[in-house]
Amino acid sequence: MLYTKPVTTTEMFKKAYDGGYAIGAFNVNNMEIVQGITEAAKEVNAPLILQVSKGARAYANHTYLIKLVEAAIIETGLPIALHLDHGDSFELCKSCIDGGFTSVMIDASSKPFEENIAITKQVVEYAHDHGVVVEAELGALAGIEDEVQVAAEDSHYTRPEEVEEFVAKTGCDSLAIAIGTSHGAYKFTAAQCTRNEKGELVPPPLRFDILEDVSKRLPGFPIVLHGSSSVPQEYVKMVNENGGKMPDAVGIPEAELREAARMAVCKINIDSDLRLAMTGTIRKFFHDHPEKFDPREYLKPARANIKELVKHKLVDVLGCAGKA
Repeated sequence: MLYTKPVTTTEMFKKAYDGGYAIGAFNVNNMEIVQGITEAAKEVNAPLILQVSKGARAYANHTYLIKLVEAAIIETGLPIALHLDHGDSFELCKSCIDGGFTSVMIDASSKPFEENIAITKQVVEYAHDHGVVVEAELGALAGIEDEVQVAAEDSHYTRPEEVEEFVAKTGCDSLAIAIGTSHGAYKFTAAQCTRNEKGELVPPPLRFDILEDVSKRLPGFPIVLHGSSSVPQEYVKMVNENGGKMPDAVGIPEAELREAARMAVCKINIDSDLRLAMTGTIRKFFHDHPEKFDPREYLKPARANIKELVKHKLVDVLGCAGKA
C-alpha cells in the first residue's frame, strides 16, 4: 500500500508492541532533515513518526512543515505520522489538530497529578473527535531541548502506581514515562557518570524495573521514551575538532534503547543526534573548504550523514526496518 497522507500511530504502535520493536520519532526543522530521515526509511522500508516541536513550528512555519511532510510521504509511499512534540497547552494542540497533524503530545507533566489529568483529558476529547491520537506524559525528564527546560532537581521518575488511573481517566493513546533518559546533548553531569577504561563517560543505566512495572500495569499499552539520543561521539569529536565546544556530551547507550524497544516501548524520540550529525558535518565542511559559500554544497553532505545515522537507528537500534 502506498500512502499519500499522514497516518495516525494506532496501527504502527500495535504492530510494534506485538513485534518487539519501536518506531523512530525524529524531530524535523527543515527540508534537508526531512529528506535525510525519509530517504533512510524508504531504503529500509520502515514506518516513521516525523515530529515537530513548538519551537520548530515557530521557526519553519506550520504550513511549510506540513507540506514538507506531505511531499516526503508522496515521494516514499511510507506510513508516516505527523506528531506535535511537547505541546504545552490545549490551544497549541488544537491548532495542530485543526492544521492536519495526526498525532499530538500534551505535556502537562510539570503540573500536579490531577491537573495533568484534566488538561490531558481536554486534549484527548478534542483530538479523538477529529480522528487524532494523543500522547501524554507522567514523570519529568531533566535536560534542555527547545522550550523543554527541566533542572535536574526538578526531574523525577514516573511512579508506576499512578499510570493506571492516569490512562483510565484521560483516555490517552500512548504514555511517555521517565526512566532515566534526558533531553539534549548534555544528558548527565560528569558526577552522575562513571568512566570506562578509555576514560569515556558512562551514564547511569535506565530504570528497566520501572518500565517493567508500568508494562505489567498497562498490558499492551504503547510506552514512549523521550530524550533518547545517543549523542554519537564521532560527531561530538567532529564538532570539537572544527571549532566547536561540546565537552562531556554523552547520551543513552543504544543497547539499552534496543532493550526498551523489545519491551513495551513503541516510540523512541531522537533529535539531538540529528543536530549533531548536521552541525558536525557543516563545521567540518567549512574548516576544509573556507572558500565555499553555496548552501547546497554544505547541506548536501549534512543531509547524507543524517540519512546514514537514521538508517543505523532504524535497523540496529529501533528494529523497525522492513516493518512498513
